[in-house]
Amino acid sequence: MKASRAGWLGRVALPVLSLLLLAAHFYRSGVYLLVVAAIALTGLTFVARPWARRVLGLALLCGTVEWSRAAWGFATLRASMGLPYTRLLVILGAVATVTLVSAYLVWRNDNGGGPETD
Repeated sequence: MKASRAGWLGRVALPVLSLLLLAAHFYRSGVYLLVVAAIALTGLTFVARPWARRVLGLALLCGTVEWSRAAWGFATLRASMGLPYTRLLVILGAVATVTLVSAYLVWRNDNGGGPETD
């Protein structure tokens, strides 16, 4: 039972959470096409095909890059204004880490977590 909960967490919950956080980030930035894309990608968590896992993992990896880019940009802006930015970096670093872990778990679950076979 614990293994199935852990599998569900890695296969569904964390990727969906990561994609919804990305959708909120894009919404706040006004990039509505990426909002729709991030929400649509949540559906791939329920597709049990290798291609879906790869697309989802790649999207989450791109999300990690976006969180890192946003953290750097916001921290640079706050530093130039003489405002504290440590808390911002900790929070966005944690969000980027969760997104990266989600990508890892999605790829690990690809093909049952074992080596690919033809």
